[in-house]
Amino acid sequence: MMQKGALNVEKIRKDFPILKRKVMGGKPLVYLDNAATTQKPLAVIDAIHDYYMNYNSNIHRAVHQLAEEATKAYEDTRVKIAKFINARSTDEIIFTRNTTEAINLVAYSWGRANIKKDDRIVITEIEHHSNIVPWQILTQEKGAKLEYIGVGDDGYLKMHEYKKYLDSGKVKLVSVSHMSNVLGTITPINDIINMAHEKGIPVLVDGAQSVPHMPVDVQKLDCEFMAFSAHKMLGPTGVGVLYVKRELLEKMPPFMGGGDMIKEVHKYETRYNDLPYKFEGGTPNIADVIGFAAAIDYLQKIGMDRVREHEIDITKYALDRVAQVKGVTIYGPMNAIDRGGVVSFNIGDIHPHDLATIMNDHGVAIRSGHHCAQVLMERLDVAATSRASFYIYNTKEEVDVFIDALSEARRLFKI
Repeated sequence: MMQKGALNVEKIRKDFPILKRKVMGGKPLVYLDNAATTQKPLAVIDAIHDYYMNYNSNIHRAVHQLAEEATKAYEDTRVKIAKFINARSTDEIIFTRNTTEAINLVAYSWGRANIKKDDRIVITEIEHHSNIVPWQILTQEKGAKLEYIGVGDDGYLKMHEYKKYLDSGKVKLVSVSHMSNVLGTITPINDIINMAHEKGIPVLVDGAQSVPHMPVDVQKLDCEFMAFSAHKMLGPTGVGVLYVKRELLEKMPPFMGGGDMIKEVHKYETRYNDLPYKFEGGTPNIADVIGFAAAIDYLQKIGMDRVREHEIDITKYALDRVAQVKGVTIYGPMNAIDRGGVVSFNIGDIHPHDLATIMNDHGVAIRSGHHCAQVLMERLDVAATSRASFYIYNTKEEVDVFIDALSEARRLFKI
């Protein structure tokens, strides 16, 4: 019997053709690598197919019917994204290739105009490399410094360290993950933003793991920047989103020079296009942006509150079951309310790559490695972890298959 408001997962699964696949000699695919990328429903696949079949054209330039249809579909996606995260205007929504490019855009455009020698940029030990490396490049170039908020053994941020950095008077930007792709930790983002704003410091939120999994409202958060990717929320690869408050965006210089980001180009000067097009040089990933609209529609129909409820339920079940496996170390908060649908762990002295291979033999797709978070791996004093991550189409029965495969690995390695 379905609980009131619970997801009808069996019905949802029918919308994802790949979940019918058999792998490794006939085993059902158990896909638990959603933090890396999610599978795509037919609605998204059909939207991309429809574009190429029926109105393939470049956008913004021509006046023929195909161009007008493609431009409308492309810009409709921008409208849907603005509503999805509750931006004040579509002018604040910039299309990029991914979260990484979105963060780099801020580092190169806003960062190079605003970060000076001896300034501080604050990030955390749980960050993905895409929210570390751009700031390393920028601070090294400017003679500024990167400061890290530490993470405790329980997976929670050491907020007293954050306060100390802010009190130094040297911090010019805070850039933090809303949800860790390794620990699953949901950071106290409201406190982080409010504390920064008390000192007049802007905040960038890496929403790659949060926007796909919970309701996110940029006006309520009041962050200056937010970055996320389509492919982690049922959409295609190659589409990222950067939200920027308009008052900042108007002052930022362009990131990419070329076509479509201009009004007029003369021999020695150029007048740039209006927002947001000033930051979207060249022909964009039109088909996949249109496909992203179908993904947003799909999630909106389900409701992000229900997406979150489902993940809390399945994550709690997975945490309870994994914790019962002998020899397992789980990383991150043990309370499912405080984490996203991610369980990172190690088991005995089995290398995560060996474990992932055994899992694959059972048809279970998990991720192993450093998860583009080597700073965190150093903090945890491990080379790598195994990671199972969940989404709307995952079931407790799949968690059981995953646990059976874990038990088999224990048997093989005599743990």
